[in-house]
Amino acid sequence: MACNGVNGDSLGNGFHYVLEDVPHLTDYLPDLPGYPNPLQDNPAYSAVKQYFVNVDDAVAQNVVVQNNSPRGTHFRRAGPRQKVLFESDEVHACIVTCGGLCPGLNTVIREIVCGLYHMYGVRTVVGIEGGYKGFYARNTIPLTPKMVNNIHKRGGTILGTSRGGHNTTKIVDSIQHRGINQVYILGGDGTQKGAAAIFEEIKRRGLKVAVAGIPKTIDNDIPVIDKSFGFDTAVEEAQRAISAAHVESESNDNCIGLVKLMGRNSGFIAMYATLASRDVDCCLIPESPFYLEGEGGLFEYIEHCIEEQGHMVIVIAEGAGQELILKSMHKLDEQDASGNKLHQDVGLWISQQIKDYFKKKKKITINLKYIDPTYMIRAVPSIASDNIFCTLLAHSAIHGAMAGYTGFTVGPVNGRHAYIPFNRIIERQNKVVITDRMWARLLSSTNQPSFLHPKHMDGEQENGKNPQLNG
Repeated sequence: MACNGVNGDSLGNGFHYVLEDVPHLTDYLPDLPGYPNPLQDNPAYSAVKQYFVNVDDAVAQNVVVQNNSPRGTHFRRAGPRQKVLFESDEVHACIVTCGGLCPGLNTVIREIVCGLYHMYGVRTVVGIEGGYKGFYARNTIPLTPKMVNNIHKRGGTILGTSRGGHNTTKIVDSIQHRGINQVYILGGDGTQKGAAAIFEEIKRRGLKVAVAGIPKTIDNDIPVIDKSFGFDTAVEEAQRAISAAHVESESNDNCIGLVKLMGRNSGFIAMYATLASRDVDCCLIPESPFYLEGEGGLFEYIEHCIEEQGHMVIVIAEGAGQELILKSMHKLDEQDASGNKLHQDVGLWISQQIKDYFKKKKKITINLKYIDPTYMIRAVPSIASDNIFCTLLAHSAIHGAMAGYTGFTVGPVNGRHAYIPFNRIIERQNKVVITDRMWARLLSSTNQPSFLHPKHMDGEQENGKNPQLNG
């Protein structure tokens, strides 16, 4: 029913496309029966014309092409199918959240539970407590529409979360022992790698279990998809910190308002919050190297701003300048339980560097206000646009699992939700392209120098971030 790397020529013009398809339960359980989708009798959906997605519908990864361009990579379009592989009373679904917090987690949980219940008549859904290790170390939580009705108004996750704890054999043993046959996994790239391993073990055992991932990262660094849920909320919440820094800097002589935002390896939150704010004089992100001293360095620019306007606001992503810190502190890289590189606190470090520089100069006495809203930003409830987005993600995952698709993650690709193979989500991280127009807009908005030597510009290539965010 599903094949990877399908070559098509539906236009008959020689311009082929590749369908990067996702696995289907019938790939290894070919005799599974199908059933009519209960949505066809649901009064809320049966009135919608062409509600079911055509089995051949695909979503293009690239929408900007030239006259003679090949049609390129496509993904299977998400949505309900006319036939499903699970009967309603057969489904025993579970939901697990892993990794760090992100606005919208509770909304996704709510919409999976309510979507399964109201759209497909599923009555058995449980939550796995405390991340992956909860499969074999903790109890499950029964989830009903009544129980989850108001959880979208809260930050965090009602299921709890953790990093690490992934043991594929123990997890699949637990899934098999509990009779679970749909697994919904919310987490970032490390979590999705774990989900891919769970799918492979389930396939090896020949189990009728659909594994669906919903990618979660507040940093918006997941490839292929347009953006990740919680990102809009994070940018909105970051405005509060930037606004506070701006008020402080304007109200005190020679004042620098310094705000540290999330962004371990990708500076999207810092970049978009800066562009939205219009009050920022300098934005520093992991993708754009900078140096402190000398001509064209950060200190020179700070001095210029203080002399010209008497104040300034600096936004720095948590992963920026890490090589400078490690060099100055003579430290080696360390990792957390999820395998992520542990970063030093660049906000405190650069605050001290700025203070020390102006203390030596004795020319200007500065007043520095440091604001770190990191955990406030990721712990807040999601805003309206993210709530809608989370609903669409949850429903896409449900439709895919019910139709028998497995080993996939969901997300919008050029505005259309699609099923994406795990390997495409975990192969790399998205990063801000500093030779792209969006970064140029930021430089124009802040009037900051690029802090780049010509050698940094060599080889900088577009890394595939979707044009909705970067263009």
